[in-house]
Amino acid sequence: MKTVTPRMTERAEPARDCPICPRLNTYRAENQAAHPDWFNGPAPSFGDPNARLLVVGLAPGRQGANRTGRPFTGDFAGVLLYETLLKTGFAKGRYAASPDDGLTLTDCMVTNAVRCAPPGNKPTPAEEGACRPFLSARIAALPNLKVIVTLGDVARRNTLKALGLPGSAGVPGHGSESPAGPFRLINSYHCSRLNTNTGRLTPSMFEAIFTRARALL
Repeated sequence: MKTVTPRMTERAEPARDCPICPRLNTYRAENQAAHPDWFNGPAPSFGDPNARLLVVGLAPGRQGANRTGRPFTGDFAGVLLYETLLKTGFAKGRYAASPDDGLTLTDCMVTNAVRCAPPGNKPTPAEEGACRPFLSARIAALPNLKVIVTLGDVARRNTLKALGLPGSAGVPGHGSESPAGPFRLINSYHCSRLNTNTGRLTPSMFEAIFTRARALL
């Protein structure tokens, strides 16, 4: 099994004007032209650098983190995520869908497998692979990390690959739990409006994921 260790050349966060993915750069430029007051760049990870819990989403939403510059901030998914983190003791303050709302995370960090907003909210496999070294480095830079919660099976597969494991390792589906190198990985359905509106994911189901993470810590 590959051990994830940071190298001096690895960065946990991409540059503000990261040039790696041509399609995402083109999309970023389009958003910058239309909305110059938006963040329009790779959304940096947010949270406690000593976190034992890492939450991994897939990619920033165009009007969410791409607009505000903070993961899961400014769209519906962030409401459920951060309210749940507050309820389960992984956050303090008040979530107001703005990076200056004063919200802080406690023993928790939130990141994305792909840091730039993709068209249609769907990064390509090549873009996922190009951004994966940042996820590997982010994981390696958390000295106390024990549990990883992935939001959706695509995020789960990307996280496994970032750890040097096959994307097919572990078990898919909501509430699935498996070892992932030295960590415990718990998968959840993504906290999107689509999943909550259809009843595929309820607030109690989502809260149970973080209650379980708390128990493992």
